[in-house]
Amino acid sequence: MIRKAKISDAKQIQELIQLWAKKGKMLERPLNYIYENIRDFWIFEADRKIVGCCALHIVGWESLAEIKSLAVAPQYQGRGIARALIESCLDEAKGLNLDRIFALTFVLKFFQKLGFKKTDRNKLPHKIWSDCINCTFFPDCHEEAVIINVKH
Repeated sequence: MIRKAKISDAKQIQELIQLWAKKGKMLERPLNYIYENIRDFWIFEADRKIVGCCALHIVGWESLAEIKSLAVAPQYQGRGIARALIESCLDEAKGLNLDRIFALTFVLKFFQKLGFKKTDRNKLPHKIWSDCINCTFFPDCHEEAVIINVKH
């Protein structure tokens, strides 16, 4: 079941993100970040626990948002959970009258299957670099930038 995250979900969201961050597959998120941005998060529950999460973070006044912190527990992968979480974010973006959604990813093909197109990271607003500066891979990041138009 997909739903918007609640404050009580923050610790489980962080545990799921940390699982992948420790493997170098995504950016770490401190617990205070998750609490402060809890409204951005969608979660997928199964077996009474959070097995997937994803955030839609509005970037600024350019009708642009970023998909962040997409994570699915290893034993639940391959079941369409990540796709469902992304689709929830895109639906929310349309409801907010956003025009474009981007993501930075190591899994380019997954996002391309959902209609995202590869783009030059330098075409994105410099505001997105605030997370990059804190990343252990900066400045030698191998993430790809992808973007999709979600005209309402």
